[in-house]
Amino acid sequence: MFNFEEELKKLPEKPGVYLMHDKHDTIIYVGKAVVLKNRVRQYFQSSRNLSPKIQRMVQNIAWFEYIVVDTEMEALVLECNLIKEHQPKYNTMLKDDKHYPYIKVTMSEAFPRVMLARERKRDKAKYFGPYTSAASVHDSIELLRKTYYIRNCSRSLPKDIGKERPCLYYHIGQCKGPCQGYISAEEYGKNMEQVMEFLQGNYDLITKRLEQQMMEASEAMEFEKAAEFRDLFYSVKRLAEQQKADDADNMDRDIIAFATAGNEAVAQVFFVRQGKMVGREHFYLTGVENETRPAIMTNFIKQFYSGTPYVPKELLLSEEVEEEELIAGWLSAKRGKKVYLRVPKKGEKERLVELAEKNASFVLQKDAERIVQQEKKTKGALQEIAGWLGLERLSRVEAFDISNTNGFENVASMVVFEDGRPKKADYRKFRTKTIQGQDDYGSMREVLTRRFEHAKRELEELKKKYGTDSAEELADMGSFTRFPDLLLMDGGKGQVNVALQVLSEQGLLIPVCGMVKDDNHRTRGLYYNNIEIPIDTRSEGFHLITRIQDETHRFAIEYHRSLRSKAQTRSVLDDIPGVGAARRRALMKQFGSLEALRAASIEEIAETPSMNIAVANQVYDFFHKKE
Repeated sequence: MFNFEEELKKLPEKPGVYLMHDKHDTIIYVGKAVVLKNRVRQYFQSSRNLSPKIQRMVQNIAWFEYIVVDTEMEALVLECNLIKEHQPKYNTMLKDDKHYPYIKVTMSEAFPRVMLARERKRDKAKYFGPYTSAASVHDSIELLRKTYYIRNCSRSLPKDIGKERPCLYYHIGQCKGPCQGYISAEEYGKNMEQVMEFLQGNYDLITKRLEQQMMEASEAMEFEKAAEFRDLFYSVKRLAEQQKADDADNMDRDIIAFATAGNEAVAQVFFVRQGKMVGREHFYLTGVENETRPAIMTNFIKQFYSGTPYVPKELLLSEEVEEEELIAGWLSAKRGKKVYLRVPKKGEKERLVELAEKNASFVLQKDAERIVQQEKKTKGALQEIAGWLGLERLSRVEAFDISNTNGFENVASMVVFEDGRPKKADYRKFRTKTIQGQDDYGSMREVLTRRFEHAKRELEELKKKYGTDSAEELADMGSFTRFPDLLLMDGGKGQVNVALQVLSEQGLLIPVCGMVKDDNHRTRGLYYNNIEIPIDTRSEGFHLITRIQDETHRFAIEYHRSLRSKAQTRSVLDDIPGVGAARRRALMKQFGSLEALRAASIEEIAETPSMNIAVANQVYDFFHKKE
């Protein structure tokens, strides 16, 4: 048993990271401390003014551990890594984990290439970005290759010049063939200079070049080629128009603001590179309720920049951050140069921060509307169904279906919906063990009995292990231990009565509802407590029942189909002693068909790779004893 009083006394007066565990050994909170002894003790002092979220966290702590480090900076880095790895329930969590692409130019090569890179390495290449859209990076690279004939191959030039034939790009006019020596390194280098100008935001050179190429193709009456240059020209014009957020100092900076609603937040980031807006992205955070705005900003910065390889020179923020000096020092260490955190109060920079905040609010508002609609289709639909059946509580629904083909391979599916959404981790498949032939009622009886008996066994094992009889505590510990609030049967009175009989035998009181079909096999009502309840087919409740029914059918049929497929792919050769999968494949490769194998002699069969004379005799006898 973990003795909090004794363990708190043992805490060292050193910097480090602490990890709070619940009774299932799950890490529920990760934090850092300048002095572990002081910080961790604060959670367990009754006089401390803790937020409601942290109070809930403390109530769930079963034990804690800590890792001692040398400096506060090391504690910050370790905290970021552990939060990312364990996703603790009570930490403010950044839900997105994006990796932004770069454009990489291999400047160390005699004939440089332009390519997409997912990380910025310490090599001799030149990197541009990061960009928020991989699609726009691909478009830009394709534009540069078509316009400046940049090679797309990975050949080592000039060492490999003339060793292989030119590739397709040379033949379609998108490469000048440096692999054949058709263009000199000097001429290729001039094209690369203009590529670099483009990547640095100077679009004038490329628009003039494309305009000239378009006119030359048009005068030569090469109208398809002229149209291609025209499309490229307008692509560049659009790209230039998207980057109007020019900045006189040409600085790399990120502009960050956020908006909150309840326990959710959206952070908006504008990416400015060399004074030009190159993209924007929004990120979702959870667990922000009762957090201060500086705390939310601090948590976002720590988690976001621990996962991105590039840190700009300046961050323009809507809020001050906690431990600003420490955070700035950490970011500066990642960048290798000084990083500035600023909260602008006037001028153009303040306007950009306000714009980011408005965008965050807009995303959050749209999400709120979407969530309201989703709630109607899920929890709202469940409330409708509960109202039809007169149930006080309805959260978890389990639906069962039997699938077979003329009694072959009786299988059943168990599909689970919680709060109106599928919970696929709880889906289960069954193959009947006691029922042969087509007996849907018998199959359903077996499957339901197995489901609830399994649950009882698991509960007994968990009670012994954890020493508790609390159904609420044990419900989420096993695969079957959470019982449904409603059993939904894909059938009427007969299936419902089978389920009720099984539940009675198991000593369980769980409502059972059947779906009554019309002449077209469409659900027209629900069979419950020996009466048929009509339902509004335009209601969200009806649509949810239909989704559950369709999902139960799909899951059962897919399982049955997979078993049929395995049975059908079974070869007659599997019945021959000594012939396994490897020898079966070798025989079919050697002879091509069963007819050719049947006609072969024992000696010919024995020549098959992996075969021996004893098994060859078995194969020969198998075919010829039947004749």
